Amino acid sequence: MRKVLFCFCSSLLCSVVIGYAQQGKPLDDRNYIQQRAGLQKAVKVFKQQKTATVAFLGGSITYNPGWRNKVAAELQSRFPATKFHFIAAGIPSLGSLPHAFRFKRDVLDSGKVDLLFIEAAVNDDANGTDSLTQVRSLEGIIRQAKTQQPDMDIIMMSFADPDKTKTYDEGKVPVPVINHELVAAHYQLPSINLAKAVHDRMANQEFSWENDFKDLHPSPFGQELYFKAIQRLLADAIKTQAGNQADEKAAALPAPLNPASFSNGHYIGIENAKISNRWSLPQDWKPEDGKSTRKGFVHIPMLVSTEPGSELSLDFTGNAIGLAIVSGPDAGILTYSIDNGPEKQLDLYTKWSSSLHLPWYLLMGTELKEGQHQLKLTISSAKNEKSTGNACRIAYFLGN
Repeated sequence: MRKVLFCFCSSLLCSVVIGYAQQGKPLDDRNYIQQRAGLQKAVKVFKQQKTATVAFLGGSITYNPGWRNKVAAELQSRFPATKFHFIAAGIPSLGSLPHAFRFKRDVLDSGKVDLLFIEAAVNDDANGTDSLTQVRSLEGIIRQAKTQQPDMDIIMMSFADPDKTKTYDEGKVPVPVINHELVAAHYQLPSINLAKAVHDRMANQEFSWENDFKDLHPSPFGQELYFKAIQRLLADAIKTQAGNQADEKAAALPAPLNPASFSNGHYIGIENAKISNRWSLPQDWKPEDGKSTRKGFVHIPMLVSTEPGSELSLDFTGNAIGLAIVSGPDAGILTYSIDNGPEKQLDLYTKWSSSLHLPWYLLMGTELKEGQHQLKLTISSAKNEKSTGNACRIAYFLGN
């Protein structure tokens, strides 16, 4: 009996030792951080001024409690004499394209911002945002920020999801990560590639997605992992600032990566449209079918029609035009034209529309000649085979 027990214990000890040997040393967060020009101005404000503002722009991973709250607590702990104002500008389902057009209203209009966190990589994949639009949108946010508030420091982050892990397994870099890093490098912004960190640490057998991270909306374990990496970036940036007390002027903006970037992205109010009597403009819109909504896209004014043949027009200035709509189970199809050009169709129904009135941002014209233009649109009698109706609900027009 003793011999059997000893053999069992020896086998257990051997398996534990082998497990630790396979796991390897935990990877360093610094492997996934690019400091670039750092956070010199933000850290100086945190140290020397009595008030500071930090904004968090992102999707549901920013909206949900977790890393954002931990970062706020970390900053307050490091700078106890500073009164922080934190802007929680996360809205579930939204990626870089929506961020570029809502950034002015949801962040810049709040006043001076000292530090901005941006994340969009997960929703850019989920929403099928093409690579060119990702660059134009991310760059648009940065140029808006730096044009209006040159001293704002910015951190760009790429969060993890199973598709990105699979792409890394194939020896490739996910397109949204490439674009986040491209824009960050061009403007010398700090960045964190948490998508790569999660992939590499799982490969290093530090944890698993199924048992530890669990979801692209991270478990507490995943939230802590995100926070620790951001904490390392902040700690290194503070240390660097302490060793460099020079009062540098804001660097001049480099030439844009893409001249059609959404550097002046903004909302155009729906009250500017010329509408027929088939449209209504409720001031406190909410769905009547009991389906879910998203923060910021319910109990607001909404331009609504459910009838095929409903028309409207919008005069606008700039080089791009689009719509921010709410796409529910009855979302329809639009026929539209710009400056009486060729008519095109736009299906408003999404793969989530059956269960959710989803905020959905659609571009109808880009790279237009600068100047005055007119958009005309009509609700088509055709509809998506999965849709229950022909509805169009417009929260905002998008201008640049």
